[in-house]
Amino acid sequence: MKVGLREANIHFSKYVKMVRQGKKIVLTERGLPVATISPIPRDEADVENRIKLLEEKGILRSGIPGKFPLRKPVTVKGKPISEIVIEEREGRF
Repeated sequence: MKVGLREANIHFSKYVKMVRQGKKIVLTERGLPVATISPIPRDEADVENRIKLLEEKGILRSGIPGKFPLRKPVTVKGKPISEIVIEEREGRF
């Protein structure tokens, strides 16, 4: 379906509804096509599939499993760090 820019601007929500129903809209300026509005395929709207698509295009890199293993917490003698922070904030150090 072809629609002029002015018409599309005036009735934008009407054309968005049409796109949601699966129609493709070609925007024209003085009869010449300048842009298209088309629905996003359902599989691309899915987050996981979208991430895979971005990885394939080289826009996104996934993390490397095992490269940054979780470390065990370190225990230290003395006051808990939360108490030290509170004392510093109150000026009692």
